[in-house]
Amino acid sequence: MTEIETARLRLRQFREADLDAYAAITADVEVMRWVGGGAFSRADAWRNIAYLLGHWRLRGYGLWAIEEKASGRLLGRAGLYRPEGWPGLEVGWLLARDAWGNGYATEAGRAALEVGFGTLGADHIVSVIHVDNAASIRVALRLGERFERHLEVSGFPCALYGVNRK
Repeated sequence: MTEIETARLRLRQFREADLDAYAAITADVEVMRWVGGGAFSRADAWRNIAYLLGHWRLRGYGLWAIEEKASGRLLGRAGLYRPEGWPGLEVGWLLARDAWGNGYATEAGRAALEVGFGTLGADHIVSVIHVDNAASIRVALRLGERFERHLEVSGFPCALYGVNRK
């Protein structure tokens, strides 16, 4: 489960060699607009990669690096996430701005849901989305998620979307 492929994407573990591309993605203010804390410095990006890999170590699943199979280019991150205190097992995504609008988040999200419901045996998976993040709400809806409730996460107004095992 540490690596899976879809039609266009390879979802794999982050590597140290991803730092330059990941730092560029997470330094973009628009990409990080809906992520608590805003744009990352290069050092923040490195720490975030270490954090993501630590989640894999502790939970046995996590967010993958999204690699475009045709080019080998890092497009962002997506996968399953449940840090301590989180409102449930989350499917999440974050993409480089020039990768927006190509269906990559939906494609990666579907693959993550298959792992969550299949391999992990989850009955319910959620997405925690800033209330103003219309693009991510559209992705959640395409994944079959429905609005469940409002909540506050790290001081930000969010909406919880969720989907049950079919």
